[in-house]
Amino acid sequence: MSRHVVVAVLGALLVTSGGYGNSAGAAEHVIKMMNKNEAGQTMVFEPDFVKAEPGDTIKFEPTDKNHNSESVKEIWPEGVPFVKGAYSTVVEFKTDKDGIYVFKCLPHYGMGMIAVVQVGKPTNLEAVKAFKAMGMSSRRMLDILPKIQP
Repeated sequence: MSRHVVVAVLGALLVTSGGYGNSAGAAEHVIKMMNKNEAGQTMVFEPDFVKAEPGDTIKFEPTDKNHNSESVKEIWPEGVPFVKGAYSTVVEFKTDKDGIYVFKCLPHYGMGMIAVVQVGKPTNLEAVKAFKAMGMSSRRMLDILPKIQP
């Protein structure tokens, strides 16, 4: 095989694998916005907890209408732009910084519609533990917290 063919093949591999660095190993995690899950819970993100790494993408997909995904600003990691998706649309969030990211569906937040994404190390864990979420989200948060890994 000629040197030019080897260089061309290697170049093609780099392009199809996403290039250099962390992006080649980045994952996409899908969280569904649902009226009801298989366990019978209503107004839920499924799954309600995701462990991700910096560089991964979190994709919120509406399986039912009238849901959105947005940051719980009070405990959002410092220096990271807030997320606020429109109703009934896909929302994507690129994870660049370690921490715990709590998302809510604005109209169903009091009904417990929250999701937690841990990116790398849980740098803001104490703030998340101390936070009192609205309505049923407080109880769901207690169910999710044990899933967080040091």
